[in-house]
Amino acid sequence: MCGITGWLSYSQNMETQRGTLQRMTDTMALRGPDAGGLWIDGPVGLGHRRLSIIDLEGGRQPMTAMHGGLREVAAIPYSGEVYNFRELRTELQQLGHQFETRSDTEVVLRAYVEWGEACVDRLNGMYAFAIWDLRIQELLLIRDRMGVKPLYYFQTSDGVVFGSEPKALLANPLVPRKVRADGLREILEMVKTPGHAVFAGMNEVMPGEVVRINRQGLYRRHYWKLEAREHSHSLDETIRHTRDLLEDIVERQIIADVPLCSLLSGGLDSSIITALASKKLLAAGKENIRSFSVDFVDHGSGFTSDAVRGTPDAPFVRDLVEKIRSSHQEIVLDSRELADPALRAQIVRALDLPPAFWGDMWPSLYRLFQEVRRQSTVALSGESADEVFGGYRWFHDPEAIQAHTFPWLTSVTGKYFDGKPLFDQGLLAQLDMQNFLHDSYSQAISEAPVLPTESTIDQRMRQMSYVNLTRFVQTLLDRKDRMSMAVGLEVRVPFCDHRLVEYAFNIPWAMKAFDGREKSILRAATRDLLPKSISERVKSPYPSTQDPAYEQALRDALAAIQADRNAPVTPLLDRGRIQQTLAKPLGSVSPMYERMGMELAVGLNSWLNEYDVSLEL
Repeated sequence: MCGITGWLSYSQNMETQRGTLQRMTDTMALRGPDAGGLWIDGPVGLGHRRLSIIDLEGGRQPMTAMHGGLREVAAIPYSGEVYNFRELRTELQQLGHQFETRSDTEVVLRAYVEWGEACVDRLNGMYAFAIWDLRIQELLLIRDRMGVKPLYYFQTSDGVVFGSEPKALLANPLVPRKVRADGLREILEMVKTPGHAVFAGMNEVMPGEVVRINRQGLYRRHYWKLEAREHSHSLDETIRHTRDLLEDIVERQIIADVPLCSLLSGGLDSSIITALASKKLLAAGKENIRSFSVDFVDHGSGFTSDAVRGTPDAPFVRDLVEKIRSSHQEIVLDSRELADPALRAQIVRALDLPPAFWGDMWPSLYRLFQEVRRQSTVALSGESADEVFGGYRWFHDPEAIQAHTFPWLTSVTGKYFDGKPLFDQGLLAQLDMQNFLHDSYSQAISEAPVLPTESTIDQRMRQMSYVNLTRFVQTLLDRKDRMSMAVGLEVRVPFCDHRLVEYAFNIPWAMKAFDGREKSILRAATRDLLPKSISERVKSPYPSTQDPAYEQALRDALAAIQADRNAPVTPLLDRGRIQQTLAKPLGSVSPMYERMGMELAVGLNSWLNEYDVSLEL
């Protein structure tokens, strides 16, 4: 896992811009703490920061490929993991390619030399990379099918600036620190529009997309997208095939030349991944999987069920650890620390955006990953199973299913994603948030593929799956990527393997929920791996602190903004509403409801301070 960046300018020689290129590359140091490199060829400069995972000595970048041993023909800065690189390497060797390293980076580069842009169709993994073809003076920007790894770009008058994170682009003087109305709308609403970035003029390479830049301009092409196909398997065959896919996926994703672990919540998804990894490692004669869980001080004795979380995680974590005998460690966090302004600033710098929703989850993930990184460099996660197999409560609520908006923003759960209560009503009217939501949802639904032979309910549930897989999951993947890479930890997400996603997307809904439970197929396919307590456990999200000390620290930060009329976020807020919120007794603000407004106001102020952003509304 790494950070990449670069600058293509057909009117310049990038040797004259080496200083800027180095500054752009240096912004990626946290993503790649092990090594860094620059490579320049006339109009293009490529930068790379490396987190060494496979072939620790041989995988240095940017990497170039020779043709016939005579001259360089292509160069690559690469971020990610290709899990089928061993098969591809063998195939390329049979075609006459000779390799100098054991890295998957060289496999991807050689695959491009052999198959050109079509090489992307052969890759299985999470990745974001650029390839400069010296023969035709053309640059490709490529991102994995599910968008696990980020890649941003800013088109210039004569080329493009790109990088793994916005901060790399913002280090270039051509890229303004400017946010317009469209960008602010994306911050204020729990909607992530594919391809859009918050900063003006900046875009994100879309999942499954190739962006090609040459002297004639910039061109975009999707090499992969979700398609509707007939599902021919019976229920038993579907369960068996799902298990076979999971077995293969996890076996591929435990390959690493550095310490590997699993993130274990005690929920169904992370327990499946941890149990499968344990099984595969032991079968190969290796040490059992290390596992890590997170909890808060006094949660064990002080946990109270609420509308979001019905049960604490710790008892379920213990059940799985006892069954598989993993080497387990519980990371216990102090809730008071999570609201520390210095930590919030670190989160903002990692994210390049305000940590708008689920505010305490950002710093808790960051601290968890910091502790995990002390012992491991690669972690497996159960992220995305809910989107793939229909685990969220809105998949099973009739009102959410029938609503003409994103299902997570309906009455059942919408209040937990609304950070706008403390913002000025005139501003919200000016931004026309309702039409923004309507247009975003209409765009998503218009993209969703359906089969004409499907029933009305199957078509609707396919649309529900589509908006979750292309909108909601992107926010979660962004959060996990930024918080993990900020501490040099690679997190792999087996449930985002495109083969599993394609297969599950086409399972009819009646089969997906055949026993009346969420994630029915997944439970049935893995029941033998898990304790009964976990197989039967109801969906429970990542833990949010219930400690009033966190809310008090959040109130203190909001009160400081209220007292400072020069605070950059002040013109956007409703001071009367803030006063009403601060006047409420401590503990009366719902952790996942009214607190969202406080989180967004405080986070946005920190971001505006940290990045000196110009708002043009």
